Amino acid sequence: MPADVTQVVVGHYVQALEMRRKGHEAVSMLSGKIPHSTGVIPGGATELPTVDKIAAFLWILNELRDFINTVYLPDVVAVAQAYSDYFEIGAGCKNYLSYGLYDMEDGQADIVKRQRFFNQGTTSADLAFVELDTGKIAEQVKYSWYEDSTTGKHPSQGETKVDFNKEGAYSWLKAPRYDGKAYEVGPLATILVSYTKGHLQVKEMVDAYLNRLNAKPEVLFSVLGRHLARALKAKITADNLAGWILEVKPGEPVNIEYEIPEEGFGMGLTDAARGALGHWIEIKNKKIANYQCVVPTTWNGSPMDDAGIPGPIEQALIGTKVKDPDNPFELVRIVRSFDPCIACAVHIVSPKGRDLAKFRVT
Repeated sequence: MPADVTQVVVGHYVQALEMRRKGHEAVSMLSGKIPHSTGVIPGGATELPTVDKIAAFLWILNELRDFINTVYLPDVVAVAQAYSDYFEIGAGCKNYLSYGLYDMEDGQADIVKRQRFFNQGTTSADLAFVELDTGKIAEQVKYSWYEDSTTGKHPSQGETKVDFNKEGAYSWLKAPRYDGKAYEVGPLATILVSYTKGHLQVKEMVDAYLNRLNAKPEVLFSVLGRHLARALKAKITADNLAGWILEVKPGEPVNIEYEIPEEGFGMGLTDAARGALGHWIEIKNKKIANYQCVVPTTWNGSPMDDAGIPGPIEQALIGTKVKDPDNPFELVRIVRSFDPCIACAVHIVSPKGRDLAKFRVT
């Protein structure tokens, strides 16, 4: 990348951190503490919207939209033009799953059928849209530090029984699979699923940027594809927020009284910032009898499944040509493109193995 472009892009790093802080500030006006919100509860939220809060939210939103339009997206395009070879590496499994995002209707109890702004569903390398079927989700544990007796279960029936001494295991992550296959989740999945569904705003935006790069949709199966999808999702969301926030009515109730049932099952699905997030709960005697989460990094960072099929990040790394074995930056860039949550799990290499090389990642 030319030195002058590099200087500009790197110089925007501090500005990006400031915009991130302002984004948190805006969200906190309506949801309380951010990140790790504690202000959203069963039945609604704890923060009351006011005219002043809505006005302040809009002020910050306009700053964020300006940053996305004049800094974030132009930087992604500049990097894409300078490093176009990263449209050709890090493809991974080429299967994509999204739970959808931003409810657009009330009264539909089935969250799989509920109309959402970003569509729920799946797609693959053929770019054909397929309706979501949560019954096809199962977690496998052959290469995870959990008892083999718990493998292959749907999350609603899932168990977490640790086996520290399990031979062959190398991860605390289970291996979620959809219809027996590894699926990538995240902004790329969110965008691709809506794109293949025919979402008008998504198609127009994606096609416009692909035309600028003189590229076809298939290039999105890549490191740069993930970064571009993340930026486009930010723009589409921010642009629509300007209208959505005006639908909030000051003075109206923000929650309803919620009573815990004697027994029952519950499922919550959404696309969080890093992708498909699912929670499953079973209640007995008004108490939690079982609770299982399948978070985005569980999908993307999963180890091999019972059939020996690697997870999405693993597949994205396999076969990558490294220019300098002493500085394998290609591998680091591939992993970072998934934006993994390092708090979710860590893969371990046994100290009994042979050291190949040591790297300091900054």
